[in-house]
Amino acid sequence: MVFRNKKVELNECCRDGHPLGWPKHGFPEPQGKYYCGVGADKVYGRELVDAHYRACLHTGLQLFGTNAEVTPGQWEFQLGTCEGISMGDQLWLARYLLYRIAEIYDGDWNGAGCHCNFSTEKMRSDGGIKYVEEAIKKLEKKHKEHIEVYDPHGGMDNVRRLTGKHETSSIDKFSWGIANRAASIRIPRAVAKDKKGFLEDRRPSSNCDPYAVTGILTKTILLD
Repeated sequence: MVFRNKKVELNECCRDGHPLGWPKHGFPEPQGKYYCGVGADKVYGRELVDAHYRACLHTGLQLFGTNAEVTPGQWEFQLGTCEGISMGDQLWLARYLLYRIAEIYDGDWNGAGCHCNFSTEKMRSDGGIKYVEEAIKKLEKKHKEHIEVYDPHGGMDNVRRLTGKHETSSIDKFSWGIANRAASIRIPRAVAKDKKGFLEDRRPSSNCDPYAVTGILTKTILLD
């Protein structure tokens, strides 16, 4: 199974744990201007993200993009395309580099989500949407088992993240949709149009064990 990419979200924090770009008292302005933003009043911590990007490329990792996310100080980097277990290797090394580089910038980070984009050869072939939909049905049947694997604490971390708000699904209810960022599984709009391609599992946390996530996805899609 090919993992098209894993999109890893992270929040940059000062050493005292305060989110970068947030006021010391109160809250920042509402979401809207931060996502893929530019400008000193919209984007915080780009130096760290750019340094991490360069380090990943220098190391030979398949990192192909970054972007500012919906919250001040929140970023995302994308890894892929990788086959099977090599995605886990790439993600662990990218995390290590991020921690090391954060030391230089007097900061630390904690994560949000790790969205997994993947496909099989059948999904990528003409008419492959049929196999995408079959995979979704399999994932729905194993929702609880996947949630238990998708963070290091058996789902306890994701209880706080998968609330059904802020572009997340509910941890208690499986859902899917076309271009729906509030669903458990998202089918990109281009995939729905072309009737072939890949799907995105938005449930794993960014501190997930990538080998465990890769393993259970492969088992559910290919072996069950």
